[in-house]
Amino acid sequence: MTEHILHVEGMSCGHCVETIKNAVGGLEGVQNVSVDMDTKEVTVAIEGERTELSAVADTIRVAGFEIAAQ
Repeated sequence: MTEHILHVEGMSCGHCVETIKNAVGGLEGVQNVSVDMDTKEVTVAIEGERTELSAVADTIRVAGFEIAAQ
């Protein structure tokens, strides 16, 4: 399992957190998603190579949020 941290802009409430958790958590291979609105971090644990990190980022963007440059 590989863990990745993405910095996400645009989260402002608990609904935003749940939206990201549900969207990313629904991707194949995603084992765990945690969202910290205060630090603007989304931590994703991916099992194997079923899901690319770019697919996670795209899913977050489609949900209406921006991935911050790291």
